[in-house]
Amino acid sequence: MALQLLSRLFTFVLNQALFRLASPSAFGAAAIQFELILSTILFLSREGIRNALLRVGKDPSADSKAKRANLALLPIISGIPLALGTAVLYTRFAGEEIKLQPHFSTAIALYALAAVTELLSEPLYNVAMVELKTGIRVRAEGLGITAKSITTFLILFYDSMRGTGDLALLAFAFGQLVYGIVMFATYVVYLGGNYLRPKRPSSSGTTWLSYVDRDELQLSFTMTLQSLVKHFLTEGDKMILSWFSPLHDQGGYAIAVNYGSLIARIIFQPIEESLRVFFSRTVNTNTAASQNSKSSKSKSKASKPPTSSPPASQPLLQAASTLRSLLVTQTSLSLILVIFGSAYLPILLPLLLPRQYLSTSAPSVLAAWVWYIPVLAVNGGLEAFLSSVASPQELNSQSRWMIGFSLVYIVSAVLFYRTGLGDASLVYANIINLSVRIAYALRYTARFFDRSQDRQRPPIFHPRDALPSPVLLGVCALSALAIRMSARTLNADVIAASLGKTALFDRRVLAHVGVGSVLGVVCVGTWLVTSGWGLVRQVLPRGVIR
Repeated sequence: MALQLLSRLFTFVLNQALFRLASPSAFGAAAIQFELILSTILFLSREGIRNALLRVGKDPSADSKAKRANLALLPIISGIPLALGTAVLYTRFAGEEIKLQPHFSTAIALYALAAVTELLSEPLYNVAMVELKTGIRVRAEGLGITAKSITTFLILFYDSMRGTGDLALLAFAFGQLVYGIVMFATYVVYLGGNYLRPKRPSSSGTTWLSYVDRDELQLSFTMTLQSLVKHFLTEGDKMILSWFSPLHDQGGYAIAVNYGSLIARIIFQPIEESLRVFFSRTVNTNTAASQNSKSSKSKSKASKPPTSSPPASQPLLQAASTLRSLLVTQTSLSLILVIFGSAYLPILLPLLLPRQYLSTSAPSVLAAWVWYIPVLAVNGGLEAFLSSVASPQELNSQSRWMIGFSLVYIVSAVLFYRTGLGDASLVYANIINLSVRIAYALRYTARFFDRSQDRQRPPIFHPRDALPSPVLLGVCALSALAIRMSARTLNADVIAASLGKTALFDRRVLAHVGVGSVLGVVCVGTWLVTSGWGLVRQVLPRGVIR
């Protein structure tokens, strides 16, 4: 998380200059439509195999290692035709507005090449994640993002010096290509290139299927099918935006999401990826041991009447405790974020957004993102648990439910658009969609732990365990009331809207910010006293605090 923060802060500064050099239309084309093409290629090529390899973990036998290494090469093999086909189809059916952008076809070709280049890192990425070498992954992605931002900025700066403004799409395309190259090179430096060569298992036959484990391949296909639905839910806003919104507003939406997702990329993504590894190891290992124990004792217990389930094992207790701690922390800090973020965003907008983006949909989308971040956080942790412990049959069931969730998203987005909410409709529709998914994941998680323990005992996990403490709720409610009274008395929002960046020099705005700062410290302190301090004691090394 610290490495992510350092790299993101550096690229954040570069992006501030980049946003001011790129027009909203060019940025909308690259950040919405081209990124949709790229994410589609990468998601369908690698997501299922990534999750399958995390599920199966490590096997000491040489034959299993070889088959697993060969399975990790499949994203590269499938990604090449997928990238070519996607690029050709998009070039043919894209709208006329984006086709008129300079160097459109060349930029699409470069994005397809960038996708294939990034897929070359997949075998090495999977090795790093399975062996818990997450530092290598973060370094590779951090260096890649930095190189991407520098490349894009330099080309845009050169374009602005020329005064033509026709290299914007090429700037984003070359930046994405450099990202893939640098990330691949970093993985090779740390892990070597041995994982990029196919391995011959001792039990290999004459067909290519003998080079991989069929059960693992089937699990990959199952997770890929689920990923297809999940990809639509994840990228649905870009799909709808590409059809209904002009490029100018697409750029405003993209810059708002770029700012809004900073917390998700810096904090939530590392936590979710670490949880997938943790739950896959802890819960699946315990489940396998339990099943082996039951099968070995089945004959001796055949004549005995059925008894209640045994107490939950230590790995399950550890998993439940980890999930409870994560959820209560996320909901508590999210409550503080919503109260203070929604109140002080109008003052921050002139500082965050370049002048040409203030007239786009960016301000309204950012206001909606403040409410979206808490839902995004809780959903990520719960779905990390579900995808790590669910059986293939349960994953198929979730995929069918995902189709229903996607319909909820589409209907909600259309209804919100009709009420005049504009591009912020997509964010509010995602809030509803993720809320339904959270309810599904909570129900599954509670049932999973319930059937793993004696029903005579108190449940080791209950959805109410994820709620903030009543004391924190009361302090946050009083803080929200005080902030609203301060804004109304000092008229801070109106002053910020009229003065723009210079509003921070106004004494009334400074007084309003001071009120929020003091109340923010009080709320965070209340969280530490009520629940956060216990989490800190678990995270810090033993002996640091007593």
